[in-house]
Amino acid sequence: MPLAIIAFIVIMLIPMNGLSYPGHAAIALLVFAVIMWATEAVHLAVTSLILLFIQPIIGVASFDDAVIGFANPIIFLMIGGFIIAEAIRKSGLATRLTYVMLNKFGTTPDRSIFVAVFSTGILSAWIENVVAFAMLLPIIKEIIPLMGVDDPEKGKSNFAKAMVLGASYGSLAGGFGTEIGTAPNLMAAAYTNIPFADWMIFGFPLAIIMMLIIWKLLGRMFKPEVKGIVGGAETITNKLESLGPMTGVEKKSLIILLFTIGLWVTTGFTGLNSYSIALIGAVLFFIFKILDWKDAQNGVDWGLIVFFGGALSLGAALLQTGAANWLISDIVAMLGSNPSTILIMVVLMIIAVLITQVMSNIALSAILVPLSVTLAIAQNQPVGTYAVPVAIACSLSFMLPMADPTVAMAYGTGYVKIKEILKAGVPLVIIGIIVTIIILLSPLAKPALG
Repeated sequence: MPLAIIAFIVIMLIPMNGLSYPGHAAIALLVFAVIMWATEAVHLAVTSLILLFIQPIIGVASFDDAVIGFANPIIFLMIGGFIIAEAIRKSGLATRLTYVMLNKFGTTPDRSIFVAVFSTGILSAWIENVVAFAMLLPIIKEIIPLMGVDDPEKGKSNFAKAMVLGASYGSLAGGFGTEIGTAPNLMAAAYTNIPFADWMIFGFPLAIIMMLIIWKLLGRMFKPEVKGIVGGAETITNKLESLGPMTGVEKKSLIILLFTIGLWVTTGFTGLNSYSIALIGAVLFFIFKILDWKDAQNGVDWGLIVFFGGALSLGAALLQTGAANWLISDIVAMLGSNPSTILIMVVLMIIAVLITQVMSNIALSAILVPLSVTLAIAQNQPVGTYAVPVAIACSLSFMLPMADPTVAMAYGTGYVKIKEILKAGVPLVIIGIIVTIIILLSPLAKPALG
């Protein structure tokens, strides 16, 4: 915290020609926020609260303007998404779906890794990736011994490494598929207003391609030392039998989930927006007694909600004071007099990827997405041209445990070491940047970027 305060003061003392005082103060506040978020001097939500009351004190914006971030409908999309995730977890639907997939796709190591990647990935397209990974990690831990692996926590099983990293990386890649898949996607959606279904036009192909790459790369990099599930299909059949037939709660949860997804996909026909649909889905789980409010209190990360509102507030301050425009003009100047769209995409994505390995990707997207929108508008490009790849790059958090909670949780199992995470993560990041740029520059994606 002292470092953040000193940095704020230093920035305020540096002359910034062509920038108003509120803009100057907003940039100083940005540096303060970056240091506070990156070092986690206090909880991320506490830093956001500081950002709210400090803006009127230092002359960036009135308090009424500062709290505008909490009026953003994205906040309610997040709340609805958290509640839906808790309902899927509590109902037992996620557990059943994983065993059904395992039973359907087979009991070989290769197919088990496929299930680990795609089960978390598909769930992560609709719910927070950390929640998807957390729900399925116990299942993955159960599958590994079924393959005959003893003491995987000693870090000697290639199969265990591929499974746990596959689930972690799969949850990150699956999140690219929809606006609600990751927090950076939500941030990009908040500034670009790209319709939910339009995001899926480029998001789902990207997610599927990345999940296939993760599956194949991990299978080759960590070649499984086991041949298949001990007892084969019979073991999985017994597990499914022990679960019994789908309960009424599971059936209702599946119907509500499919109904909600259906509404999200058909917003162009119904006229509903994705924010209200998330609340519709969430409320249905309460109406049909699958959840009670205590579940919501426990299942919703209210600290993340507060943090996100503060981050949106900072982004709004950078835009409204002209600070974003001022910063972008410097970035463009460094790239030359007439930088190409691809060059700017690559530079912004590399910056995002490098910083997100040691900083909250939500906080990073709160900083980079508004700047990317401003740059696109200045160049008369579709509003999502740079914001979308930047948001995706903020979630290419494959290289280090501190880059994303799912990677930290994978490391925490003891199945995999940091050097092995780095070994698998570096090529995936490079591939991710290349695939993202190819898809977003394709004729299919251009109309969807706004």
